[in-house]
Amino acid sequence: MADSMAPQMAQAAPGDVPGTTKRDFLMLTTAAFAAVGVGGIVWPFVSSMAPARDVLALASTEVDISPIAAGQSVTVMWRGKPVFVRNRTEEEVREARSVPMSELKDPATDESRVKRDNWLVVVGVCTHLGCVPLGQKPTDAKGDYNGWFCPCHGSHYDTSARIRRGPAPSNLLVPDYAFTSDTMIRIG
Repeated sequence: MADSMAPQMAQAAPGDVPGTTKRDFLMLTTAAFAAVGVGGIVWPFVSSMAPARDVLALASTEVDISPIAAGQSVTVMWRGKPVFVRNRTEEEVREARSVPMSELKDPATDESRVKRDNWLVVVGVCTHLGCVPLGQKPTDAKGDYNGWFCPCHGSHYDTSARIRRGPAPSNLLVPDYAFTSDTMIRIG
């Protein structure tokens, strides 16, 4: 009777690891299934925190500059803001580079604002109250400095998009951009 009361030991089958039981195997299997289940539930929540495809598409934009003739400007949208891309003439570049720094409200050299002498890329939002300055179309008022003019409060920008007169506190912002080829610019 003493033998029938003794705890029964699991019999190891050939090839089993000594010291393991069926209970150990079941606990490991259950834990593995639970981990996979939790991962399956949590993954959709984690992936929903990533930016959507349309948001990622707005992060950068490519501009073909080959059709823009010297003296012309185009406006493209980037992150919901207008960006002015201007192919400046030699005269406009000369004008921008001849300005003494002492005359500028927000001093910046023309060379620090461009990556290639004739190409100027700026966010087309006035730094005073967020208006969109005129100067992109040939018929637009370009202000006293042949650049851009914000008619809302009278800010005048030069051919390097630097503030020259009016209430705007700073130059038009130069976004992060790069030339990906001789005819393409990637903004952002």
